[in-house]
Amino acid sequence: MRLEAGIAWRYLRKKKSHGAVSAIAVVSVVGVAVATAALVCVLSVFNGFRDILVSQSDRILPDIEVTPVKGKVIADADSLAAVIGEMDDVELASPAIAEQALAIYGQREMPVIVRGVDPQAFRRYTEADSLIVAGNTLPWDAIDYDPPASLISVGVASRLQCLHSGESLFLFAPRREGRINLANPAASFYTDSVWVTGIFESLQSDYDATSLYVPIEVARGLLDYDSQASLIAVKARAGADPEHVADEISRRIGDAYRVSDRLRQQEVSFRMVQIEKWVTALLLLFILIIASFNIISTMTMFVLEKRRQMLTFRALGMRSGAIGAVFGWQSLYITLMGAAGGALLGMALCELQSRYGLLRMAGDEAAMVVHVYPVHFMWGDLLVAGVPVLVIGGVTAWIASAFARSRIVETRQ
Repeated sequence: MRLEAGIAWRYLRKKKSHGAVSAIAVVSVVGVAVATAALVCVLSVFNGFRDILVSQSDRILPDIEVTPVKGKVIADADSLAAVIGEMDDVELASPAIAEQALAIYGQREMPVIVRGVDPQAFRRYTEADSLIVAGNTLPWDAIDYDPPASLISVGVASRLQCLHSGESLFLFAPRREGRINLANPAASFYTDSVWVTGIFESLQSDYDATSLYVPIEVARGLLDYDSQASLIAVKARAGADPEHVADEISRRIGDAYRVSDRLRQQEVSFRMVQIEKWVTALLLLFILIIASFNIISTMTMFVLEKRRQMLTFRALGMRSGAIGAVFGWQSLYITLMGAAGGALLGMALCELQSRYGLLRMAGDEAAMVVHVYPVHFMWGDLLVAGVPVLVIGGVTAWIASAFARSRIVETRQ
């Protein structure tokens, strides 16, 4: 250890002649510790919310989704799905359709997203069976029912007041080609009817609000499609990394298609969580900067208290820069003590919250997805919290050192 650092550590441990100086030093350490702990906890909470988004998307989204870069549909989706399905790390690839239509039940109507799927593939690349809140899941032979079976979301069921399975809905979609016949507007629409086999809830607002799943043959007939599809849903083989598989598919089929794993499919939601995370972290960093002013105040008091010792060091031949470095090291020690204590406190609070759920979320628990604040501590967050603390520590150390040098000059004069 350098001489200056050793003297600084001795000064820090030694009892101060003025109790106010000791109190200010304690306040400085506690201020940095609390701000650091808050930063670690907030980052961990947002990591927890991100994990919840991932777990929810796992239930309704495929591992990988292939969509066209230009246009709304893939022209020959069946052939492309067959090419993707032959790849080594792909368990299945199934075309699917997602288009708007009008659903009518009794005297009620609403716009819906008709999602045409292969029922067998759909139940393999999602956890559809576990999402049912009423009735049954989409049967494998849904197309053979008369009318064909369908699966509706809780949002559709609530708005249409179709709260029980076994009811029939009418679907309307505009013709893609031809002119509108003003004398007979109904001729400008394709119509079909479906039988509601069940109601699902995925806890994904995009799907729960307006989704209606039907066999892909029904969707193609309603929308006047042949082999076209809006997307191709892909399930990766067990043990394969979906992100790696998505990259392999992208290289295989070219740039005309966008290949997205689950994170990219929910890019907007994840981006919002990340933005909120870093904005909150930035606000806490400002608090940490404000807490650093306590360190500057503490070092000012230290320098004033040690004026006689500073003159002694000077008389012994110690240069002004070295004397200033003593107080720079002392400032850095205070910052590091606060940061280390805050990091340990933050980790302990995250562990307690994870185990016992001490902090609960306000609101109607019956309508909430999670009841306690989720936490997921990541070691990388310590780096995020530690780097600003080290920068702040370096700045306060430089200020303390400069102030000490200036006092030596003033005393000599």
